[in-house]
Amino acid sequence: MILTVTLNTAVDLTYRIPALVPHASHRVTQVIERPGGKGLNVARVLGALGHETVVTGFAGGATGETLRALLARTTAEQPVHDALVPIEGATRRTVAVVDAATGDTTQLNEPGPVIAPAEWAAFTARYTRLLDGARAVALCGSLPPGIHVGAYAELVRLARGAGVPVLLDTSGEPLRRGIAARPDLIKPNADELALLTGSRDPHRATRDARRRGAHTVVTSLGPEGLLAATPEALWQAAPPAPVRGNPTGAGDSTVAALLAGLIDNTDWPTRLAHAVALSAATVLSPVAGEFDETAYETMLPRIRVSEARPTA
Repeated sequence: MILTVTLNTAVDLTYRIPALVPHASHRVTQVIERPGGKGLNVARVLGALGHETVVTGFAGGATGETLRALLARTTAEQPVHDALVPIEGATRRTVAVVDAATGDTTQLNEPGPVIAPAEWAAFTARYTRLLDGARAVALCGSLPPGIHVGAYAELVRLARGAGVPVLLDTSGEPLRRGIAARPDLIKPNADELALLTGSRDPHRATRDARRRGAHTVVTSLGPEGLLAATPEALWQAAPPAPVRGNPTGAGDSTVAALLAGLIDNTDWPTRLAHAVALSAATVLSPVAGEFDETAYETMLPRIRVSEARPTA
């Protein structure tokens, strides 16, 4: 099985409106509620692809109960299992406002609950048990209040000690600390990578991130696709044309594809083609954690993957 960790889970609300106008009242034409948080989105995509997945992290309060009920309902026909740790605080909510006129999305994220030391200890104990039997683990998203900034570094070291490949998808200081623990793969976007390395050149920054400790770095370039620095080569993968829609969760679908490629041991061009196609198909879906299957199958053979020429 694949283990995904979401320390800052959420209930995702998506509002569709005809057009977003500042300082105006809006009539919502559609409301969609889904279990959220990066690792849960990854797990749901993996489940849709047929991979057995276990989700862990925290869930608490009435929102946490809603989250678990939504997870059970949306994954009822998928091999996704709930191993979330209960907490006293209330799970957060996120709101995505989709402007139907432009296709743009405005995201509002609540802060997460404060995690007590005993709750963190309960989580790490469960995480350690779940590593036994895991084929890969993904550590995803922000840290809720109360958890120390080196938490992901600690979890990376536990996974490496158990011999489980680990993918880290976070940002800021948690990423800086986590990469020093030498994860097998990180997946920043261009802005997160620039903050980590100080370079706005994706080629230079991706290679620099490898030198900081990551075995492989896959950088999201938004509509331009992915740039991957592996020990063997530098690869670039791009869609045939930009797609418009709701980008929320597109990076999580990239993570899902990279994990699937890891456990299936496919070559890097194949992994990256699937990652770009799945990400684009997620943009075309109305909510995170889901993708347009027809678009995915149609786009996959059209993804351009080539060995990139490093910049000076």
